[in-house]
Amino acid sequence: MSKAAKVVAVLKVDDLTERQARAEHKRLGDEIRHHDTLYHDKDAPEISDADYDRLRQRLKAIEARFPQLVDLLSPTQQVAPAPSTAFAKVRHARPMLSLDNAFTDEELQGFFDRLRRALERETDLKPDAEIALSCEAKIDGLSISLRYKDGEFVQGATRGDGTTGEDVTANLRTIKDIPHKLKGRGVPKAFDVRGEVYMERKAFVALNARQVAAGEKAYVNPRNTAAGSLRQLDPAITAARPLRFFAYAWGEAEPRSWKTHSEYLKLLKEWGFRTNPLTRLCRTPAEVRAFYRKIGEERPSLPYDIDGVVYKVDRIDWQERLGFVSRAPRWAIAHKFPAEQARTRLNGINIQVGRTGALTPVAELEPVNVGGVVVARATLHNADEIERLDVRVGDMVLIQRAGDVIPQVLGYVPEERPKKTEKFHFPAKCPCPLRTPVKAEEGGVVRRCSGGLECPFQQVERLRYFVSRNCFDIEGLGGTHIENFFNDGLLKIPGDIFRLPRRVDEIKKREGWGDLSVRNLVASIEARRTIALDRFINALGIPLIGEATAKILAQEYGDADGWLAEMLAAARERKKHPDDVKKEKAAAEVGPSYGRLCNVEQIGVTTADAMCAFFSEGHNVEIIKDLRKQLTVEPVKRRVIASDAPLKDKIVVFTGELSIMTRDAAKARAEELGAKVTDSVSKKTSLVVVGENAGSKARKAAELGVQTLTEEEWVELSRA
Repeated sequence: MSKAAKVVAVLKVDDLTERQARAEHKRLGDEIRHHDTLYHDKDAPEISDADYDRLRQRLKAIEARFPQLVDLLSPTQQVAPAPSTAFAKVRHARPMLSLDNAFTDEELQGFFDRLRRALERETDLKPDAEIALSCEAKIDGLSISLRYKDGEFVQGATRGDGTTGEDVTANLRTIKDIPHKLKGRGVPKAFDVRGEVYMERKAFVALNARQVAAGEKAYVNPRNTAAGSLRQLDPAITAARPLRFFAYAWGEAEPRSWKTHSEYLKLLKEWGFRTNPLTRLCRTPAEVRAFYRKIGEERPSLPYDIDGVVYKVDRIDWQERLGFVSRAPRWAIAHKFPAEQARTRLNGINIQVGRTGALTPVAELEPVNVGGVVVARATLHNADEIERLDVRVGDMVLIQRAGDVIPQVLGYVPEERPKKTEKFHFPAKCPCPLRTPVKAEEGGVVRRCSGGLECPFQQVERLRYFVSRNCFDIEGLGGTHIENFFNDGLLKIPGDIFRLPRRVDEIKKREGWGDLSVRNLVASIEARRTIALDRFINALGIPLIGEATAKILAQEYGDADGWLAEMLAAARERKKHPDDVKKEKAAAEVGPSYGRLCNVEQIGVTTADAMCAFFSEGHNVEIIKDLRKQLTVEPVKRRVIASDAPLKDKIVVFTGELSIMTRDAAKARAEELGAKVTDSVSKKTSLVVVGENAGSKARKAAELGVQTLTEEEWVELSRA
């Protein structure tokens, strides 16, 4: 059996040999440490919180089955990476530990059972006695420790590795929720207050709006924005950011007067701190679960992000008897929310016009955190989908981040529908200034503006696509700048982008553009005057041609001149034979260039006809010729695939969310093994790798009988 045909049904923890477990333990440890550094030190995570939690869960499961693999370097035995050298180090008087997580009801029940067994063993707790738990919403922010002496704030530090953090005292003094002088009774003489620095959603959205308006990159989520803001070397930058603080714990406290955690929270408020109002004392597991459900329902309407609920044994003497295990207390746990879905309010439905004229309805939402990303908009796909879902403005809706990470609306919550709502009626005319009629494709669900390239919305979207990351990737020329430049006549066609360096004096006069931003823009444009052929093809926005197909075309035709000549020839041949090729004649009978195009992998008659239509438009050809005068399009370096490459001539598709490796890394590995990576599933597809939350591609693979692998199976196969 060949490596390509082999399905490796391993990597289930129960099936691992010790040798496999040791290798997997090392890989997971390296992966987690990498993501810890990005999250804690650089505030720039690559994966969602849910994906990170899955890595840690797997590592813990391996260590539970193979305890001999546990060592002091394992991430399960540590809190976080070492603090950055950009700040002075602060050694915590008492370690700042992390919490264990519960993701399922079974894991939560396991926590309750362990608590009861330990307390019955360590104390005089009776079998039927209640165990009071202080329950509070888990803020998604940056943990810090505030040092007070005689009531005066003297030093503040990040958690760091749990033992040593970073001195960010000057930055913390700019946060209005942190008192410089404590008031009230019973303040300890030496005292560490611990809590969370965070940013509220509305403040985050407003900050991002300012970033985009200035042509800067938008931030990913409030948590990382808050962390990055607090860890600025210039306190003035921190002061300009709307950071907040909740207090919820302590480190060293001499002397300590409180007997319970709930009593401590009341004292914090007396001393001048803000504490989370979403806190309740629960005395039974049923009360705990009810509180968790309630907080989950309120989560979308909260002004800040939370990612679960924390349960702590309320009695301090019981906490001390229970103690700690490795990196976490035995008397507390974080009950995490599912990260992929959330509920929020649908405030409006807007129609976007894409670069091909397709009208797409977009849901305008009350901002909510979904899987570590703040979502304010989500796709509604098309008119038929709105009709099927029957979502209306004002509804409470359920949303999720789909396999391709695009947020989508799953439906509405019937019991929360307002009394007066109206069905949404899809527009009959394009919202562009031309107000051209909207036409539905025969047999399809897509509705398009009939204005073609005369539609200014399509022109702007084509320019936006042209400069996007997988095309020319021109930094400093964001969507807002494209639109403003287009409206003011600086840009009309893609070639105008490369004429912008001649107009720097005009650009400098515009609001938000200074010498530095103009210099950076010009440098970014000049750096893209040499471009790979596949990026060049992709950037043109040819209907039905995406990143994967552009790579296949580049490999087939080799260089820009040869490709353009063949496309023009195919368009001329198709024009002479307008009959339906599928019914009347074979593609080869139309002409050699058209026949060759139809036979390219992943092309076929439908895509070939769309390309021929594109190259039959004189306007499109002139755009390409104009670009060719200003650019150097690099010929393709032909991939030489060894005859024994395990995936030679195989067609591979990736779908869903990958947690072990990035999508780009997975595609690159498949190509190294000789495969052709495409974006669509067909009868020709050899293998579909299915990640979390996979959608229609996984279903189509099942319908066609195409072999599928889980991500774990793909990793094993790719390393075989």
